[in-house]
Amino acid sequence: MKRFNKVTPEGTKDILFEECLARREVSRRLAQVFQMRGYNEVITPGIEYYDVFDAADAAIPQYEMYKSTDNKGRLIVFRPDLTLPIARLTATRLQSMEKPVRLYYNQPVYRNRKDLSGRSDESMQAGIELLGAAGLRADIEVIAAAVDALSACTERFRFEIGNARFFRLLADELPISDDRREDIRMTIESKNYAALGDMLDGLEPSLYTEAIRKLPRLFGGAEVFAEAERFCVGHPALSETLNYTRTLYGALAALGLGDRLMVDFGLVQRNDYYTGVVFSAYAEHYGDAILMGGRYDNLLQQFDAPMPAIGFAADVDRLCPACLAESAAVPVPDVLVHAHPGAEARAQLCIRALTAEGRRCESSVFETAQAAREYAARRGIPEVVEIGLEENA
Repeated sequence: MKRFNKVTPEGTKDILFEECLARREVSRRLAQVFQMRGYNEVITPGIEYYDVFDAADAAIPQYEMYKSTDNKGRLIVFRPDLTLPIARLTATRLQSMEKPVRLYYNQPVYRNRKDLSGRSDESMQAGIELLGAAGLRADIEVIAAAVDALSACTERFRFEIGNARFFRLLADELPISDDRREDIRMTIESKNYAALGDMLDGLEPSLYTEAIRKLPRLFGGAEVFAEAERFCVGHPALSETLNYTRTLYGALAALGLGDRLMVDFGLVQRNDYYTGVVFSAYAEHYGDAILMGGRYDNLLQQFDAPMPAIGFAADVDRLCPACLAESAAVPVPDVLVHAHPGAEARAQLCIRALTAEGRRCESSVFETAQAAREYAARRGIPEVVEIGLEENA
């Protein structure tokens, strides 16, 4: 039988040296942004009961979850998402806390991706959730925090906003089932124009079928709003949603994003719990989003604690290349401390004193000072300190 003791499971990898430093640095920068904006860190379990994610609007396919059972036979999963555990946490542990509640996290999630498609089964996510707050101010706060979080790691990103309600209102005007609506949503999300056309060709032509056909192309700058206006004629709810998104876009433009800010009415996130504004960010050399978020006002009611909420999650691993570019090499110690025989404890006291001064130290494990000096030369360590030299002279 083949043994797998020298490889990692598919969709995972070992993280080494400078990659570890880059991940830690990205996490630090993001946490600083979140903390300075008044968000408090929470940590949820790496395993949760399956019931937490078995919600009607969760839209996390069962086959994507890593599942097991506890010692009582109850179904548990490795955490595939962080919004739902935080919704559970807020509904159970933070019910009496003054609203709004501002939380942030930095934890791994696990998804069993059948085709892999270049994506990891294990990834680190950092993000925030603003719970118990609705309206324009809350939306601007969270999106501004997302922009600041990205800017703390890289300036090379594009930010897109849309509105999940716009698609829902259009789809509600079509004589289709919920399952068919989901099929249409998925083709819009993937911008599969051919499949979308085939689905809509079977429906009676109308202003709303035309609007949905055009959704993947309603992408660009402020001019997109004028193009979308004609689909809102005689529909107050659509007009309200469009005008709200236009107001939000104008407010975000003042953040200095310039041509990096786009509006995309074809942005219909895969998680079906989004009820209003949705947004994504993309970076150079990555086809998938490095940050995703939106408003999910109906999710908390599934935990018997209805309240409005909005949040986002950033993919820490995909933000790491920017930090790697800043320091591409493994850091080299400032000092190598070598102990001559009998001075081993004194060498450790020396290292303690040097590190207290902020100097990066490494302890020599070599038998001779000559071997230590040769090692330092190979590594590029600029200084070798010998302890106990006088006793062994």
